[in-house]
Parts: sequence; C-alpha cells; structure tokens
Amino acid sequence: MTTVFDPIRLGRYTLKNRLAMAPLTRSRAKQDGTPGDLAATYYAQRAGVGLIVAEASQPSDDGQGYMTTPGIYTDAHVAGWKMITDAVHVRGSHLFIQLMHAGRMSHPDNTPHHRQALAPSAIAPNAPIFTPKGMQDIPVPRAMTADEVRQTVADFAFAARRAIEAGADGVEIHAANAYLIHQFFAPSANTRADEYGGDITNRARFAIEVAQAIVKEIGADRTGIRLSPGMNLWGIDESNEGPDLYRYLTAELDKLELAYLHIAHQGNEPLLAAIRKLWRGRLIVNRPGRPREQIGDDVKSGLADLEAYGQMALANPDFVERLKANAPMNEADRNTFFGGDAHGYTDYPTLNETRGA
Repeated sequence: MTTVFDPIRLGRYTLKNRLAMAPLTRSRAKQDGTPGDLAATYYAQRAGVGLIVAEASQPSDDGQGYMTTPGIYTDAHVAGWKMITDAVHVRGSHLFIQLMHAGRMSHPDNTPHHRQALAPSAIAPNAPIFTPKGMQDIPVPRAMTADEVRQTVADFAFAARRAIEAGADGVEIHAANAYLIHQFFAPSANTRADEYGGDITNRARFAIEVAQAIVKEIGADRTGIRLSPGMNLWGIDESNEGPDLYRYLTAELDKLELAYLHIAHQGNEPLLAAIRKLWRGRLIVNRPGRPREQIGDDVKSGLADLEAYGQMALANPDFVERLKANAPMNEADRNTFFGGDAHGYTDYPTLNETRGA
C-alpha cells in the first residue's frame, strides 16, 4: 500500500515523500520584494516535506497585490531566493516558487509604480484590501488590452526563468483563489469580447498560454499549476459552466505533460474524480481543513499522488516527524500569519523542543 511517506518521482526530481507544503502568503518580504531576512530559516525548518511550494510571488510590478509580498523578476529578488533554495536543498527537499499575478485583487498603494490594477475586465471585486493607509476598498481595475495580455504571458515566462536562476527546482502557476488567471475563468470577472472572453475555450486560453510560455522557457518537468475549481471568492462566480471549464482546461494542460497539477479542493468530489481521470501526470490534492486522521487517505486510495498541507506545515516545522510519531501538532496562530517578525514565523517549537521545555 502506498503511503505519504513513500518517495515519488515528480518531473525531473525524486521527492523523499509525498507530502507537500502548500503556498502560504506571509507578507514578510522587504519593500522592494526581496524575500525577508528570516525566509531562508523559515523554509529550511519545513524542508522535511518532499516538496515546498513557496509563497505566491509576483512576476512583475503589475502583478503585486498585497503589501510586502516577494517578487521574482529582479536581480535582488533572485539573490534573496537563492539563499532560500540553498537552505532547502541542504535539508534534502525541493522547492517550487509559486508565480502569482493578483490582477484586480490589488491597490495602487501596494505596488511599486502605484498604477491602476490590470484585470480581464473593468469590474471591481467589491472587497477591501489592507494597504499602508489601512483597509481600503479595492478600486475598479483597468481592462487589459490584448497587447497587455501577451506582455503578462511574457512576464510569467521571464519570472520562471529568474526562479530557475535563483536555484528553484521549478515554478507553480497560480491559476486559483480569485487572482488574475482565475479571473479570466469567471464570467463575473471576465466580460471580454475578444479571444480571451466568452466561451469556455476563450476563458481558458490565458491560462494555457501562460503554461505554454513557461514550458518553453524552463521545461514541462519544472512546471506545475494550481487550480481551485468551484471557489467563489471576492466576486468570483464560475457559473454553472465551471465544471465544464475545468474538465476542458485539465485535458488541454495534460497535453503539455507538466510536472504536476495542484488542486485546492472545494468539495466537488465528482469533479475531482473526473480531473483525476483526465490528468495523466502527478496530482497534488490540498483539502483545506482536512482532519488529522484523514491525512494520507487520498494517496492510499490513488486519488492523489501527493497531499499538500498549509496551516499544519506553517505551525509545525517538524510536520513529517510528528505525523510519523503520531504526535500532537502545534496550533497555527492566525494573528501572526501576515507581516511581523520571527514570532509566529520561525519560532514554532519542534516536538523535541516542546518535550525539553
């Protein structure tokens, strides 16, 4: 019987186990987008998992949504990420950097150039966002021109190349959670009349072009993608066509032979089963809030090749060891998720430290 502790081949790499750390925004980067001074320690502490999917990182100035999130497109960014990848590799794990363009989920006060956000269409999400001036309503974005869509595809590919230069093992395309690529999927956010809007084929086109460009730049075996079928968040409504879009998208992406598909599962079990049948490559399933006693079930059943965990990995630097020992887990402190210093970041105790206290 296969377990989450068994090694697995993923793209060009052999992972030491089938546990992944899900990408988690921590908002502790420097003002220029360079990862913070404690980031290498944070990720190295959690390198017991086979795969770390690092926090969402913008591929351009236009891509930034929140304050103090990291980028991966300047020399300073590359140097900062190199410290992280080196620290993770010393611990025997692998790291993919998640590439995220926030699209309309942004505010001019949060970006280096202070420009109006770009999105598929000029439709605001009717949601607030934290800025240097406190909580503010997200303003109406500017609809991207076709040239800007193509430039954004190129930005993703450039950031992927920079990630490899920084020593990352690959990149994960963030096509989920109400950010730019996901916005193209949803009729509530995409009312375009060109080749990127309208029917399912057109609304999926941008995601496919981003994946194709990154594959051309760094190789399919170093490229993953994350989807969140059925996630209705911040004004995103995929409509009743949502399942059909994801079945079409999965089949098209499967042709690229990517390293993996990462599903942020929202509960539609028949759709997840359909995706598993359509996807011939490695499938990572992330079930937010999965009970401790169900860890490993998706790998055992063959539904998933790997399982991803967020808050448990955040709060337990020795997550894998605790699982093997059936030991209790630290509880995540939500008050320290975003911004701040070492508290709630690199000071979660290991089991040995707890027992020795």
